Amino acid sequence: MILSIISIVIGSIAIGLIFYFKKEQQLNIIKIKTSMAKTDKSLMALQEEFTNYQVSTERKIADLEKQLVVKTKEYDRKIIKITESLPSMIKKIIGHIEFAKPMNR
Repeated sequence: MILSIISIVIGSIAIGLIFYFKKEQQLNIIKIKTSMAKTDKSLMALQEEFTNYQVSTERKIADLEKQLVVKTKEYDRKIIKITESLPSMIKKIIGHIEFAKPMNR
């Protein structure tokens, strides 16, 4: 008789623990789902921000490349202009040297 009472008590405790752990598991699943939803939302915001950063960086790089091309062409034109005027400048300098009066008379 005592054994049957003990087995009924232990059985009811076991059933109670099963229901308790099942409820606890459901609460944990809800907490995990809300945490995952928040994490997903945060990751999406981070991804969007990173994409915007990449786009703005690509635009800046493109602008810098354009400026580099413009400056390179400008300096190329200046170099060509200088090389074209170089022979006349050399002639002027040599002319002054040739027709200069000697200083050690």
